[in-house]
Amino acid sequence: MSLSLENVNVITLFAEDLAGTRSFYQEVLGLPVLGEYENSAVLKLGNIMVNLAHASAAPQFGAPTGVAGPGAGAQSVLGVFVDDVDAACAELARHGVALLDGPVDRPWGVRTASFTDPAGHIWGIAQDLT
Repeated sequence: MSLSLENVNVITLFAEDLAGTRSFYQEVLGLPVLGEYENSAVLKLGNIMVNLAHASAAPQFGAPTGVAGPGAGAQSVLGVFVDDVDAACAELARHGVALLDGPVDRPWGVRTASFTDPAGHIWGIAQDLT
């Protein structure tokens, strides 16, 4: 048996306000809900499933320690490419989403911006400028 890390299939994100976070992913980001359960909701992001789980259920999802709250600092950034960062930022603004930074052109040839979901997870959006 060998460990193959060629694809990410599921990303589990913990949230104190599961209903509000699910609503954000469904209504603001437009992700379809694949299933809802007692302590989680699974949404489809391209070929990846995003499992939103209540923070109290962390041990059920392989996180043996406590889950840090939204104000504890960044632990990861989830990045996605879009066709037009400025248009995506305008759409986020229509939903009342405040940007953390950007849009800004980066020296490595991408235009980026970032925002958080209601649970404090940072999302970065990027547009290839080359």
